[in-house]
Amino acid sequence: MKRFFRLAPVLAAVALACVVGGRSVRAAERDPVGHWQGSLQGIVRLVLHVERKDDGSLAGALDSPDQGAMGLRLDSLAFAGDSLRCSLRAVGGGYVARMNASGDTLHGTWSQLGQSMPLVLARTVAPPEPPRSQRVVPPYPYDTLGVAIANPEASGVTLAGTLTVPRGKGPFPAAMLITGSGGQDRDETVFAHRPFRVLADHLTRNGIAVLRLDDRGVGRSTGKQVGATSEDFASDIVAGVDWLAKRPEIAPKRIGLIGHSEGGLIAPLVTTQRKDIAFVVLLAGPGLRGDSLMVLQNIAIRRPYVTGEGALAREIAELRGVYAAVRAGDSVQVVATTRKLVDAQLESMGGASGASASTRESLVNGGVRQVWSPWFRYFLAHDPAPDLQRIRCPMLAMNGDRDVQILAKENLAGIEKALRAGGNKDITILSLPGLNHLFQTCRTCAIGEYAQLEETFASSALELISSWIRKRTGLEKR
Repeated sequence: MKRFFRLAPVLAAVALACVVGGRSVRAAERDPVGHWQGSLQGIVRLVLHVERKDDGSLAGALDSPDQGAMGLRLDSLAFAGDSLRCSLRAVGGGYVARMNASGDTLHGTWSQLGQSMPLVLARTVAPPEPPRSQRVVPPYPYDTLGVAIANPEASGVTLAGTLTVPRGKGPFPAAMLITGSGGQDRDETVFAHRPFRVLADHLTRNGIAVLRLDDRGVGRSTGKQVGATSEDFASDIVAGVDWLAKRPEIAPKRIGLIGHSEGGLIAPLVTTQRKDIAFVVLLAGPGLRGDSLMVLQNIAIRRPYVTGEGALAREIAELRGVYAAVRAGDSVQVVATTRKLVDAQLESMGGASGASASTRESLVNGGVRQVWSPWFRYFLAHDPAPDLQRIRCPMLAMNGDRDVQILAKENLAGIEKALRAGGNKDITILSLPGLNHLFQTCRTCAIGEYAQLEETFASSALELISSWIRKRTGLEKR
């Protein structure tokens, strides 16, 4: 989500029609309420959640954990006899099946862009909790405090979060964590991983207080994500730093920022606004202008799914056209270039002939909504170099060398070039072997693997972060 940088409009926002028909039986014998799970070809898991509202009608959501799509709310859902009907503007496909006599299985076919495959969904008591090897649970060897911080620069925005403080004699150095793109909670929860909880636990055990907040409009924080840009999120972080600096258990001259993904863009924005930031850590932060970064990201992500470099080259050419139209502020051209991009993507996936006109239009409309949003337009045009050149405090920039979202080589080079051009004398640049965008030890390192890995945050990366901060805040000798 702000989980990580939003992808370009790759087949988004189309109608899914789930039509399940069959013989007429009493609805009481076939109740769809509950959780249903299956997989396509034993690879891509799908989980359907069905609930009954107070007025007796049905509502539901769909998860595709291996593709990073979670909690997609169904637009409509109805059930009669053994027939289920649902609609969802999130994936370009449909499901046709029949509930068995015992009411515990749906047998049917999944169709998408002219291709079909069998799909069986079995009833499960609850969504399965994937194994996670780094769960952080109480009791903690440090103190925790629930907080609520008003942002005086943003009407209606109060940020809820958690402050963790080492036990013993303070005041302590502190780090404020900044999430990646998309609405994120204080733990930066993604695929049942809680990387910020793991990071906060590790740092606090090492003598560093940590403040982490729900993004505005997420969890217990008020305000709205819609219409906000990175600059708005930066003002939320400024409010958090101001709050931290007034706490008696915190050393006000030893407060630093740790930003992940888009958070690595926001941290420099905040640092240029004030002189009291003691250190900055960029975790998979951007070192290139947004449009250049996104082109590289799409090449890395799309290459495994596109047959032939020619097809990929066409996609990327059309993608560049979309970005150019967005940066030029030409809304008519944005629609035209997005339509060309959708056609190129459908063709490269072999689904051009199977996609209906309505499906194409849904894809185009969804893509336009995404790239024309205030957040995306700001990000696409933002160059982090000028902000980085103005920073004089110690800087640590880390990437996993298998990151397909913020490519390590190009972005770390951009960060280092800007910092050195500005004259910063304390720079550490690290490309960590075998780690992905979430700093997990990965195998395929594709986005779909994030959910499958038990590890949340590589211990080697955690140790590098805490050791670096301890040396720069006086907790240990350099």
